[in-house]
Amino acid sequence: MRTMLKISIPTVEGNKALKDGSMGKFIEHSLSELKPEAAYFTADKGQRTAYLFVDIKDSSEMPFYAERFFLAFNAAVEFVPVMNAEELKNGLPKALAGIA
Repeated sequence: MRTMLKISIPTVEGNKALKDGSMGKFIEHSLSELKPEAAYFTADKGQRTAYLFVDIKDSSEMPFYAERFFLAFNAAVEFVPVMNAEELKNGLPKALAGIA
């Protein structure tokens, strides 16, 4: 299932990783290993935040995605199922059939 990971890095841990040079290396390594469909970076509620869109086939894969961020940055990680426009187009008729 296509899933959006929202990764929020607390300011103190993020500052430390940025100053010691580990943040860039960690992110580069993680992106090459996780192979997200897309990755976006911003600030949200005062914290460095990443949005990664990945395909998680089984819930047992969740630790593979999340634990690295917990351990490296004491990050908060959220998993949100998402769909693209084509998947929405395919799903809407099924939703309407269930209402009728």
